[in-house]
Amino acid sequence: MTSKHHITVPTTETGTFLAAKVDEDMYRLLVESVRDYAIFLLTPEGRVASWNAGAETIKGYKAEEIIGQHISLFYPADMLDREWPQTELRLARERGRFEDESWRVRKDGSQFWANVIITALYDDDGSLRGYAKITRDLTERLRHEDALLASEERLRLLIDGASDHAIFMLDPDGRIASWNHGAQRLKGYQRDEIIGRHFSCFYLPEAIQRGWPEHELRMAREHGRFEDIGWRLRKDGTRFWANVVITSVYDATNKLRGFAKVTRDMTEHNRVSAMQASEKHMNEFLATLGHELRNPLGTIANATAIVKKTGQAGPAQNALQILDRQIKLMSRLVDDLLDVARVRQGKFALRLQAVELKPLVMHALEDVPLIAQKSQRLTLQFTDDSLLVQGDEERLTQVFVNVLRNAAKYTPEGGSITVVGERQTQEAVIRIRDSGHGIEPDLLPNVFDLFRQGERTLHNAQGGLGIGLTIVQRILQLHNGSIEAFSSGKDQGSEFIIRLPLVF
Repeated sequence: MTSKHHITVPTTETGTFLAAKVDEDMYRLLVESVRDYAIFLLTPEGRVASWNAGAETIKGYKAEEIIGQHISLFYPADMLDREWPQTELRLARERGRFEDESWRVRKDGSQFWANVIITALYDDDGSLRGYAKITRDLTERLRHEDALLASEERLRLLIDGASDHAIFMLDPDGRIASWNHGAQRLKGYQRDEIIGRHFSCFYLPEAIQRGWPEHELRMAREHGRFEDIGWRLRKDGTRFWANVVITSVYDATNKLRGFAKVTRDMTEHNRVSAMQASEKHMNEFLATLGHELRNPLGTIANATAIVKKTGQAGPAQNALQILDRQIKLMSRLVDDLLDVARVRQGKFALRLQAVELKPLVMHALEDVPLIAQKSQRLTLQFTDDSLLVQGDEERLTQVFVNVLRNAAKYTPEGGSITVVGERQTQEAVIRIRDSGHGIEPDLLPNVFDLFRQGERTLHNAQGGLGIGLTIVQRILQLHNGSIEAFSSGKDQGSEFIIRLPLVF
């Protein structure tokens, strides 16, 4: 004899209760024949009381494995932490019905995107008998929606961009979610090495310290798009000059899905652009050259007149000392000008050999007497005494002399200069910090531009042609190295960071 029972289910239209007689055999046949939906009953405490074929297919458990178990088995850890299973049952009790879409867990630990409907079941006297729960696997739909959104964004990026781009997606927290061939070629990571890692791994340590990766994402969220040009890191620790565009990506409900990031290697372009920019300053160069040479020539003329007119040893000796100083200044200026000309014409040849940086820096310090003359405190720290590079010893000495002389010139008497040498992965890093006048924000991005210092300090007694740092940058680039300038602004001091590839 077929047993029958009565259940009362809530209707969403009227909120009243409707009694319905359900033939148990027919009910079982109906439920168990459905394989696209997990349909099962729960006790009032949330334990599984029945299990259909669809539930086994979707969740992976057989009936004998799951009957009596709590539904919390189906939820990811983060949802358990916030007691979401209990919340779902409470809302179903309060409202009669609860619907949700979120991640669920199968028996094998894999996750699927689920649509879940929980209906509270009451008997005739209004007592809670349990819950009916229907779960549908919407993973493929979610993947299709994501793929459609991603394809639209990729199409837009391909139209807006050029070839040889690293194109990849970030999740809302900045972790890498996709990786194209251009990204692999440019940055050196295989897809399985980089997916899931935070994109800050591409940034220099100093950029991470000042929170630049987070700043980029914040600006992209606020403005929809953020663009930057700066140094980035490859997997092997080498750096490249990058153009970066980050675009925020939203779904149809205006929820942030993540970011599209496009990176292009601009290293060679940067070198060419710098050379082209120097051409534009040629007229300014001639005017600056005349101004800078007129001052020492005037002093030399006056000193020469004194020597001719006086017969006293004292004044004549002073005049000769002045002559000597000014002649040295002129010689250095002319040498710098010749070096610029050689670089511009591609005639700047290097004599490469293995060079230890610590003794080279110490030798360069001997050629900067201004540090002692201004009673400046000098600190020299090398965390690794063996920093061997392949370079032109004379030209690398010129690099450090120019930077150290610059630091001494713009640091007041009694100020401090610190030189730190260290090894970072495959690079030697030399940091030269001073407590001097600093670099103003509008000048900082162009501090290595030809004549840029000259145009801003033309009437300043400390000013020069503005070519010293340009030459330093060119020499380091020819050594496959680089230099960067940092400053918090006026009277905040400056830091120059020099990097050269090590010889192992």
